[in-house]
Amino acid sequence: MRTEVITVRTGSHPVVRDITSEASRFAASEGDGLLHVFVPHATAGLAIIETGAGSDDDLLAAIDELLPAEDRWRHRHGSTGHGRDHVLPAWIPPYATLPVIGGKIALGTWQSICLVDPNGDNPTRQVRFSFIEG
Repeated sequence: MRTEVITVRTGSHPVVRDITSEASRFAASEGDGLLHVFVPHATAGLAIIETGAGSDDDLLAAIDELLPAEDRWRHRHGSTGHGRDHVLPAWIPPYATLPVIGGKIALGTWQSICLVDPNGDNPTRQVRFSFIEG
């Protein structure tokens, strides 16, 4: 297995950050196998979605609607509503596994690998790419 960790700047506001190009660079030197992407954080997840056509903003709006950033959460450290950030990975998991064929990630036409980070308290995130040869 080959593995690598990258640092992704997410800033101080909730964000859906497309990391497809970074994942593609990692997988490019490989043949056939599986790419596993993992975010080792308690308040972030990974989504395979379309970006650039409003879906990324729609996802953030849906998170706000389903998991409001209010002061109702029992987990209370950090900024107001930070407890919801700790619940997020139950809906948007911190991992994804994708097929790689001939060094290319087998995504659909409009699919992107996105880091979903609602937690503005941490401006950078780590993402681990691991490749398992087929």
